[in-house]
Amino acid sequence: MAGTKGKKTVGSLVLSMGATVLAAGCIYMFVPHDESGDPPVKRVDYRVELLTARRAAAYPVAAPEGLTKSWKPTSVRYDGSNFDTWHLGFHDPEGQYVGIEQSTEKPVTFIDRASQGATATSATQRIGGETWRRYKGGEYDYKALVLKGDKSTTVVTGTASFAQLTKMAEALRTK
Repeated sequence: MAGTKGKKTVGSLVLSMGATVLAAGCIYMFVPHDESGDPPVKRVDYRVELLTARRAAAYPVAAPEGLTKSWKPTSVRYDGSNFDTWHLGFHDPEGQYVGIEQSTEKPVTFIDRASQGATATSATQRIGGETWRRYKGGEYDYKALVLKGDKSTTVVTGTASFAQLTKMAEALRTK
């Protein structure tokens, strides 16, 4: 009698496991899921922060104009108590990061932080009548274009190519 009772228990266990696996398979098949693994990046509206920064900052705050919709703004910050620091981050059309950073902080310190430790190269380029210096390397293999102004330093930086950083720098306007 003990042998029959054990067979029923094992059989019930196998049936229960089969039903559980079948139910999990059905749920997996019919519930939508994203195969890419990366959550979509949300677009932010930076107009209010830009107006606030332009009113409060001790320098002309830069933001892009005329970029296509494929440039997605993803982050924005203005900190008037910390060297009038302005940040505007984008994903470029190729999915790379491009950030606009401005501050009245000491240029050496600010550039190092904004460019993730990138080092100045001997290369410069003219954008909008100004001479920008190229930086490369550092953490995340960042690249940067740096413009030292009278009242502030502007850094266009990120993981994007220099061509994309240049497009962003060309689109910058101050008001």
